[in-house]
Amino acid sequence: MTSTNRRSSLLCPSCRRLVSADINACPYCGTKKPGAWWQGGRGLVAGLLGSDEMLIRLLIMVNGAMYVLALLLMPGQGGHSFSPLAFLAPANKILLLLGGTGTLPINAMHRWWTLLAANYLHGGLLHLVFNMMALNQLGPLIINEYGAARFFVLYTLAGVAGFLLSYLAGVSFTIGASAAVCGLIGAALYYGKSRGGAYGQAVFKQVSGWVISLFVFGFLVPGINNWGHGGGLVAGIVLGALLGYHEKIRENIGHRILAGGCAVLTIGVLGWAVASSIFYLAGAP
Repeated sequence: MTSTNRRSSLLCPSCRRLVSADINACPYCGTKKPGAWWQGGRGLVAGLLGSDEMLIRLLIMVNGAMYVLALLLMPGQGGHSFSPLAFLAPANKILLLLGGTGTLPINAMHRWWTLLAANYLHGGLLHLVFNMMALNQLGPLIINEYGAARFFVLYTLAGVAGFLLSYLAGVSFTIGASAAVCGLIGAALYYGKSRGGAYGQAVFKQVSGWVISLFVFGFLVPGINNWGHGGGLVAGIVLGALLGYHEKIRENIGHRILAGGCAVLTIGVLGWAVASSIFYLAGAP
């Protein structure tokens, strides 16, 4: 006779060890009711998306969708400011409508929400591909060491911080996920330096190479927002220290609430950007 009372298993949302879903406390770290809904079950993000890594794919899909939408609504006519990364570039006007940021949108139009929206816009196919390749390579490391909730907080807030610094530095118009990606680089730098040991040193050395390449590229290629890159990098280091990584601070409900707030804000801002742009274009003569 086969028992139908099999207990399901999950990863503890704090220590990431395999435990039974219906135990009262994790035997490894003491987290109360690791299978409860407020703990996120298998992890809040994993429970919603199927796996933590699906979050990376979702971010890539959203960035890709915003790029395709911008291109469909208003393809560029050449002479784009982000050259040479401007192959198949949307027009500057639609990038402005969809949430490009900088002193022009913020000072002239009071669009502070663009500090978030600009992280999901790209000025050309290569611009998009380079940033998404970097996200796809860095994302698994950050999720593994910080968890999916803190990964998304890092990605969101570092991107905003990078664009805020570039705004304060007087950059008139800018877009791209590179400020957010630089935030992940900063968090990886902090992790490698803080953790130490052979593994930590290896992470720090590898990511340091990314930083050098990034800034060499930024100074050689015109149109690169080095202020945004630098701001995102520093914000990633600071946020990495404040949020902590698994070996220092277990992922907790506070991290998940913060990630949820970032998700709601992102959905709201991008939804507003798309709806208002389509409405404007529909009414334009």
